[in-house]
Amino acid sequence: MSRIGKLPVPVPAGVDITLSGALVTVKGPKGSLEHTVPAPINVAQEDAQLVVSRPDDERTSRALHGLTRTLIANMIIGVTQGYEKKLEIVGTGYRVVAKGSGLEFALGFSHPVVIEPPAGVTFAVESATKFSVSGIDKQQVGEVAANIRKIRKPEPYKGKGVRYAGENVRRKVGKAGK
Repeated sequence: MSRIGKLPVPVPAGVDITLSGALVTVKGPKGSLEHTVPAPINVAQEDAQLVVSRPDDERTSRALHGLTRTLIANMIIGVTQGYEKKLEIVGTGYRVVAKGSGLEFALGFSHPVVIEPPAGVTFAVESATKFSVSGIDKQQVGEVAANIRKIRKPEPYKGKGVRYAGENVRRKVGKAGK
């Protein structure tokens, strides 16, 4: 049995869960999320918990068991607390400015790079070199943050670029470091 999959998902007060066939809808104070449960997996609500079960021990069923439980748990955390990724910019002249709901980056290119947030994601600028991406969908927040980081990845010689807060960038010795 999957160690993660067999754990029940606690449903906190203020969160409404609707099970209709293979569709799980989670509504909370921050918003609403939906997930379609794959075919062999079953989700049942018992008291203030959700129980995810699988009918057999086939490889695909075992793979989807823990995954489904984790995705539902992430949805519950998203509608109650939300998710946030903090990023920082390192480099002389590199900066970020809030433009309406989007962000405008100066990252050493000949032009400013403008990023508009998709639905359900918000940006917050703390300083010229620190900003955060937040929302209720963990996958979407992570993907937006990764796409922003991809604009100018931290390079290994000087460490310049966009990085996650607390990210350790492995530095290389340059030509003079023989």
